[in-house]
Amino acid sequence: MSKLYYFCALKISRLQNRLAPLDFETNITENNSFITLKFKKVTKADLIAAVADQTGIEKAHVSETVEAFFTVVKDSLAKGENIYVRGFGSFVNKKRAKKVARNISKNTAIVIDEHYVPSFKPAKVFVEQVKGSEK
Repeated sequence: MSKLYYFCALKISRLQNRLAPLDFETNITENNSFITLKFKKVTKADLIAAVADQTGIEKAHVSETVEAFFTVVKDSLAKGENIYVRGFGSFVNKKRAKKVARNISKNTAIVIDEHYVPSFKPAKVFVEQVKGSEK
């Protein structure tokens, strides 16, 4: 299971509008003026374990399938093909225009050619499900 990271923030006046990582267990009991935020990081191993638990398929087979999915997505985007998964979202290439940037350490202009970057756009159903969920 992935670790839960607890970030507790004191009153805004004490923190000057910043979040500070504090120990959740000790500080929440000492002072009730904390705001608690929980962030859970899901790794590839967590994803594989969850799919294996829900489907009853061995983790080795699920791992191969997940790796194959990621490989297909990367290869398709590298070829310029977009992937559309109904009810989940779209993996698309976004075009970045040619632009002039500055190297501030050398004070020179650099030309960055047009290029493509991978992007994910969630489906409306997916966005609504996330908006309606309790965090």
